[in-house]
Amino acid sequence: MIDRYLLRYFLAVMDSGNFSRAAAQCNVSQPTLSVGIAKLERELGRTLFHRTNRRVELTEAGVQFAVHARRIESEFAAAERSLAGDNAARPTMRLGILSSVPADWIGVVADRFARQLGEERVEISEGREGELLERLKRGRIDAALTIVRQGDGEVLRTEGYALAVPAGHRLAGQDMVEAEALAGDVMIVRRHCELLAETSRHFTARGVRPFFTARTNSDERALAMVRAGLGVTVMPEGFASEGVARPRLAGFDHVRRIGLMLGSHVAEEVRQGSPALAALRDVVPALP
Repeated sequence: MIDRYLLRYFLAVMDSGNFSRAAAQCNVSQPTLSVGIAKLERELGRTLFHRTNRRVELTEAGVQFAVHARRIESEFAAAERSLAGDNAARPTMRLGILSSVPADWIGVVADRFARQLGEERVEISEGREGELLERLKRGRIDAALTIVRQGDGEVLRTEGYALAVPAGHRLAGQDMVEAEALAGDVMIVRRHCELLAETSRHFTARGVRPFFTARTNSDERALAMVRAGLGVTVMPEGFASEGVARPRLAGFDHVRRIGLMLGSHVAEEVRQGSPALAALRDVVPALP
């Protein structure tokens, strides 16, 4: 039987990516932690980590073991809190949210959480699509509101992309704008956009090579700059702001499917009975 302290050593190394930091987190010396990891690998008969000078990464066996280790440690902790009568024994949903989801959506979701969660608590973190998938795989989050690829999760809504131009822009009143019509405009780059490469190719293929006046990882800042007349950009249709018009970009027919991805460590009763997940399933499809 695997000792619990070995699971803690393993999870600490996985989360920190470094033996020294993991040892400090576990309040043991690095040699002690290293001996523990070696013992765990012997007991399992598999190598769990690739060790390099810069970082420690999970092997394929380590990825598989991580799901079980996280679940077992979570059950240990829940049992301890329950027996101690600790209020912290309340169930917690660790939710990752795609960083390119509109802030207005998050406000609506948060309002529903405040009214519907009951005993369940939610821990929210943001990240790009790839970051959220990695956290799900490692068991660092339980669910993600993110882009759902074909057959990978539960789609809650689908939306396309459109231009964002100042309300006073010469093209603001049009329903559809050709890329060539923007040849003289400066643009704002949303650096975290999941279609950044596709957007660039769309304009380049039509001979449009604009000057980029700003690059930002914040959609709120991008909207503020568009509103101020600093430039134009391409954004998902869910973004709206007073003073910003959203004409469609001709020939740019990409869509994104926003929905739920759940970690493989999440039990079926949680998948079906979590108030937080139920709120998301109710709210997200109805968002404007």
